[in-house]
Amino acid sequence: MDRMQLLLVGLPLFLFSTDILNLFITNPPSPKPSSNHHHHHNPNPKPHLPSSAVPDFPTQQSNGIGGGLGYGHTVTIDFCSSCSFKGTAVTMKNMLETQFPGIHVALANYPPSPPKRILSKLVPVVQVGVVAVIMAGDQIFPRLGISPPPWYYTLRANRFGTISATWLFGNFMQSSLQSSGAFEVSFDGEQVFSKLREQRFPGEIELRDLIGKRLTGSRIVDGAGGNLWA
Repeated sequence: MDRMQLLLVGLPLFLFSTDILNLFITNPPSPKPSSNHHHHHNPNPKPHLPSSAVPDFPTQQSNGIGGGLGYGHTVTIDFCSSCSFKGTAVTMKNMLETQFPGIHVALANYPPSPPKRILSKLVPVVQVGVVAVIMAGDQIFPRLGISPPPWYYTLRANRFGTISATWLFGNFMQSSLQSSGAFEVSFDGEQVFSKLREQRFPGEIELRDLIGKRLTGSRIVDGAGGNLWA
């Protein structure tokens, strides 16, 4: 077996093993920040510069009660982390926190459905099984008491191409099964936008207007309740 054949066999096997390890090894908990009781005062504090990533919208004025217009309200953005939607979610979070001071914006992963999650866990197992059959089918089939089927000899004749194709196709399937494609926005537990329903992302101005209307409505309701009990 020459070097090229060793590379074609070793690379997929190494990647298979890393996929299996990732299934059963959880990430260690992030270390908690150590409490330091020594405070260092900076005699020349630098002024805070606004982020350039936030669109230049006119900032909503504070209502003077509780620290900001959005105080006491929560916006939740559930997005598909495996779809590379995190950058869009962070941009929306920065925009909302700038437009509505005091509002709390929470980001969370929107997982796929349970059947898709289960299937995504089974894909690496199938990959390892296919590689094991191709590499050791001569010993596996006799132990099971059956003769090797015709398709086994076809796959074994091009074992290196079959192993590479199994790895590439399996990783594609696993990535597809782990993706939910979601970007769901809720205001105080009430959904205001759904990418799964609209089949598109919300615009920044559109999302600002949607949250602004909910904030205005909640202030009217709070004011009416206060007059009722006065």
